[in-house]
Amino acid sequence: MTFRARLVGAALAGTLAAGASALAGASAASAQAEPCVQRIAVVNNAAFVMSFSVQASNGLETANTDNYPINQSRTIDLTTTALPVGADVRPVVDAVAGATRTPSSFVSYCENGQTATYSVTGTTYDYSVTLIG
Repeated sequence: MTFRARLVGAALAGTLAAGASALAGASAASAQAEPCVQRIAVVNNAAFVMSFSVQASNGLETANTDNYPINQSRTIDLTTTALPVGADVRPVVDAVAGATRTPSSFVSYCENGQTATYSVTGTTYDYSVTLIG
């Protein structure tokens, strides 16, 4: 192989590598939490009355649901909120006369009719919020 052929080959390889790197960066930047859902439901399996809102990773938050007791759930349809499609979201649970908690796991907002369900267990100041499906 001539010197010129090696030079052209090296330049082409560098261009391809730069393009692949840019593509990988774009994929990482546009990666969303899984699953992708339209609604957030929260089941109260805890020993207190509660309400919740939905918060996006950028800090935007919906209004709270009404207060509801153990063995009930409420659902927020994200299409009725100002949250942007594609946002990573999670519930913010407020125990009446207790603590406020958020789960560590986010889901993404997609207009697809699917629902992410979280379960709340524990007592007013010692409880957890867990994504169950």
